[in-house]
Amino acid sequence: MSRVERWEHRAETPLIAVSLVFLVAYGGPIAWPSLPAGVDRLCGWVVTATWVVLGLDYATRLVLADDRPRFVRAHLLDLALLLLPVLRPLRLLRLAALLSVLHRVGARSLRGRVVLYVGAGTVLLVLTGALAVTDAERGAPDATITHLGDGLWWALTTMTTVGYGDRYPVTTTGRFVAAALMIGGVALVGVVTATIASWLVDRVAAENEQEQVATRTQVTELAEEVRALRAELSQRAARADGDVPAPREPVGRAPGD
Repeated sequence: MSRVERWEHRAETPLIAVSLVFLVAYGGPIAWPSLPAGVDRLCGWVVTATWVVLGLDYATRLVLADDRPRFVRAHLLDLALLLLPVLRPLRLLRLAALLSVLHRVGARSLRGRVVLYVGAGTVLLVLTGALAVTDAERGAPDATITHLGDGLWWALTTMTTVGYGDRYPVTTTGRFVAAALMIGGVALVGVVTATIASWLVDRVAAENEQEQVATRTQVTELAEEVRALRAELSQRAARADGDVPAPREPVGRAPGD
């Protein structure tokens, strides 16, 4: 295990906690726009603090990497998700960074926890999509998504490809969110399907291996029995041909006794 992998393993639980705090602080003012100004500022500070933690995590992994240029090239998306949201029009990408962190933490334990991953991934996609589109659409002219309830309904119908059309984004940012949500939903289904298929293949291979071991054991036992029978038949044939002398009479006894 490399130093980066050891760090990622140790940082799993703290990153999950930071990501959930980030989500609450980001979504609170969107879900309740009438929050007091002090609470709204507190949420903004918490978002900034958690953003700094995510940046420190990336910097730590970069320092621990054996080949830093290669690490940067392999994690360009993580770097972009950290740097681009500094610009206010791109601040919705912070939610994408949150999804990236949670995916990195959960990917190692995906096998064997498919149901948990599906449930958590679906809820997270719907919630982040609803928050992002509500933040983008609220206050826009002719907007059909004006509060979080509308956003949740739209996210559900969009991710499941039902698309009733009663709620839809009218802003450019909202449409980008819609595209990302659709792609994320399809990707989630693909990952889960591939995981289930891989699990089934492994189960079938394990059962086939057990059957092959049992068959080899039976064949070995049959071969030993056949060899024993051949040896016994050879001995009987030798006695019948006179090659093996008959048992001698005991000494000291007269014939016919």
